[in-house]
Amino acid sequence: MAEEYSVPLLKKKYYKDCPGCKVDQMKELQQGIPFRELVSIWIVVLCTALPISSLFPFLYFMIRDFHIAEREEDIGSYAGYVGSAFMLGRALTSLLWGIFADRYGRKPVIIIGTISVVIFNTLFGLSVNFWMAVITRFLLGSMNGLLGPIKAYAVEIFRAEHQALALSSVSTSWGIGLVIGPALGGYLAQPAEKYPNVFSKDSLFGRFPYFLPCLIISLFALVVTIGAWWLPETLHKHDDIDISSDDSYDVLEAATHESNTKEIRETVEGRESTSLLKNWPLMSSIIVYSVLSLHDMAYSEIFSLWAVSPRKFGGLSYSTEDVGQVLAVTGFSLLVFQSSAYPYVERMLGPVMVARIASEQHQRGAANGIAMTAMSFFKAVGPAAGGALFSWSEKRQDASFLPGMQMVFFMLNVVQAIGMLMTFEPFLAQPRQC
Repeated sequence: MAEEYSVPLLKKKYYKDCPGCKVDQMKELQQGIPFRELVSIWIVVLCTALPISSLFPFLYFMIRDFHIAEREEDIGSYAGYVGSAFMLGRALTSLLWGIFADRYGRKPVIIIGTISVVIFNTLFGLSVNFWMAVITRFLLGSMNGLLGPIKAYAVEIFRAEHQALALSSVSTSWGIGLVIGPALGGYLAQPAEKYPNVFSKDSLFGRFPYFLPCLIISLFALVVTIGAWWLPETLHKHDDIDISSDDSYDVLEAATHESNTKEIRETVEGRESTSLLKNWPLMSSIIVYSVLSLHDMAYSEIFSLWAVSPRKFGGLSYSTEDVGQVLAVTGFSLLVFQSSAYPYVERMLGPVMVARIASEQHQRGAANGIAMTAMSFFKAVGPAAGGALFSWSEKRQDASFLPGMQMVFFMLNVVQAIGMLMTFEPFLAQPRQC
């Protein structure tokens, strides 16, 4: 009798040709933490994170070598446009890639994203003029839409008890990309000047001094692309449940689904307008998130430009190697803080208010799409505005009020202060409690 009762009364039906069902079957057999899937997600995210920050240490010198700036003080403005191109492309296509992933699967988006790194990051390193650099960065951002789908994939490929670990691996890999990316760009740019015994000035890397770091990242992306073909798809691809089926699980699930659908419909009809744009707790949190994202990208761009610019303009005259070291140490410090000190601070002070705002369940997909698009647009504005501000500041070295770089860092602090003030009520509204 004991053996009879140990068998489930209702067994879930799996569809033979559905990849999502195959993943669900695999999860039922999982024992312990699935490290292979964890490493796969970690590597894919690292692949898409590296190109974002690798150009900052050498961007000033790249624009200088294009000879597009009439004066040296104008280099920052052109550098800002190149820095903004990636995020502008991502902002314009984030929602489309999310829809594509929901319709055709997460795996195609992942593979297309890694292939885009192979192609467009390589072409960026081979750029011979300003417009080629802008276009290749824009296309890289437009075609690389895997950040949102990879988070969904991380949840779907793991059992419930391991989903938090999977999402944390996404954040950790992104943080490590902020460490490795600038280091690669800083150490490997201009190799014929830094390592003349290895690279001659007449070689490929001598004629294209910013190609080597891009090539290393692209080769890594090529390996990731090949490995991604063996990733399992998690999207369910089968027709709706047939109530006439003899399977008892299907009958029960269909009946439950019909009941829940009716209840949800009645609840929604009884609410006032559910427009996301009228949901101020949601929109206020997105605005705060976007402002802080703008500051983050503007600071990354401006610091690199300031560090490598000549001392006569108030800069530090750093080499690309120096900038790569500083950015790598900064990224590593942030990674250490997030993994060690932050959990204790969060427990003492409570979670960050922006992360605390949540939408209703039926709005979460659209809300995430709006947040991703808004954040990308603000991150696109950051480098462009920062580069223009940087160039303007270099032209006012003798101003009586905040001369030179003082104005740049003053404006960065103003943006940061605005973002902090926006985290308080009444701007950042708390969601209504049920």
